[in-house]
Amino acid sequence: MPMAASFSSCSSLARSFSHRLGRATPLSCQPRSASSSCISIPNWALHSHTCTVTTTTLTDRKLCCRCSFVVDAKISQNWRRAEEQEDGADDADLIFRPNSFPPKQEQPRGMAAFRVAEVGFGTIQSGVEVGDYGEIPTLPVAAALAASRSEIGELDGGVCRLLDRPNRKNICLFYCSEFEDLAHRIAAETDSVELKSIRWGTFEDGFPNLFVPNAHGIRGQHVAFLASFSSPGVIFEQLSIIYALPRMFVSSFTLVLPFFPTGTVERMEDEGDVATAFTLARILSNIPISRGGPTSLVIFDIHALQERFYFGDNVLPCFESGIPLLKHRLHQLPDSNNISIAFPDEGAWKRFHKQLQHFPMVICTKVRDGDKRIVRLKEGDAAGRHVVIVDDLVRSGGTLIECQKVLAAHGAVKVSAYATHGVFPERTWERFISHGDAGSNVGFTHFWITDSCASTVKEVMGKPPFEVLSLAGSIAAALHI
Repeated sequence: MPMAASFSSCSSLARSFSHRLGRATPLSCQPRSASSSCISIPNWALHSHTCTVTTTTLTDRKLCCRCSFVVDAKISQNWRRAEEQEDGADDADLIFRPNSFPPKQEQPRGMAAFRVAEVGFGTIQSGVEVGDYGEIPTLPVAAALAASRSEIGELDGGVCRLLDRPNRKNICLFYCSEFEDLAHRIAAETDSVELKSIRWGTFEDGFPNLFVPNAHGIRGQHVAFLASFSSPGVIFEQLSIIYALPRMFVSSFTLVLPFFPTGTVERMEDEGDVATAFTLARILSNIPISRGGPTSLVIFDIHALQERFYFGDNVLPCFESGIPLLKHRLHQLPDSNNISIAFPDEGAWKRFHKQLQHFPMVICTKVRDGDKRIVRLKEGDAAGRHVVIVDDLVRSGGTLIECQKVLAAHGAVKVSAYATHGVFPERTWERFISHGDAGSNVGFTHFWITDSCASTVKEVMGKPPFEVLSLAGSIAAALHI
């Protein structure tokens, strides 16, 4: 028997995997300690691609870096270890070369040797330099693909085949200067993304002076642009690029806008109010159609799902979520079986409860007391639990702080928070940092945000309780759709 493999959490996946190996019964789970390097398993032994199994730094499971399958692999005598030194390889690099293959199986092409760097789950596996982002965890591309296809994020062979199909898209990814680090992380997640640069400049009067190098070279290519509308001052120059790229005879165009900044201004309460969410949606709806059809627009955790109806027919909104990143991180915590999810209001519950339905839930509500709004516990039990407050975005953080106080008063032993978009205007994140003074610690064990707001990431990096979860894997997966 060349190897034994095991799954955790999902018996249906184990049965599926056993069927692929010709086994009649599911394989048992045998987690191993986090100590060994990565290995590469031939694709005839698993599914449609070569699984790279790596030891995580925060759990004793081994996961495939491509598809997030939990695997415990053993190399038999049919495999021999060849320690070879390649240019740029570390002493810890392992190369496994098969001596023989099972009967009636042809050796897949490209199986001469595999070089896999010793890395932890979600870390960069190539020589791409990504500045200070090297330790930000992310989801493997296929895990993110699966999460986008299912609310519970189960994986199947179709996801793996999507990554390895012969006609998969090769994408030319342009990016704004603010997202240069994130763009490099996306490219490091998959070999089908090639980064392209733009010359960003200004004329003497302050208006943008822009140039797309080698514009003829992207003709007939799938093109994407990674945008950040972090302030009104940068929107015009990026819109100029967004409107120009589809006209360069590209096969398709995808706009990735991780944070839709006007999403909270989506309705009118008084006559004369301007719903700027609708305004920005109309602007994006007029992006020119490329040769492949309407533009695909990827947005993460837009404030209200009904905002999809603000967009016109010239754009196809694709609403993704950062919640799979949070779920993965929560399962890595030592007290992962003592987690409860809290929502600061009913709107957040409506937005996210289906994606977090396997956790006990606590719902807070805001009640008006004169001119003040007071946060109260509406339903659920926080006593003795590690409670994680979940919302789509955070600005001043006042509501989260009030929720933390209420949850702690009801017996929560720990309180953490997650927001996909950490906006934090005027450095309001500082109120969550403990400076060692009495009363300065607002009591959050963890505060997770994604890298959808690049300026915030640079400010809070390495400052507890903040921890950044990267959308790189999820964006790379969305580009494969």
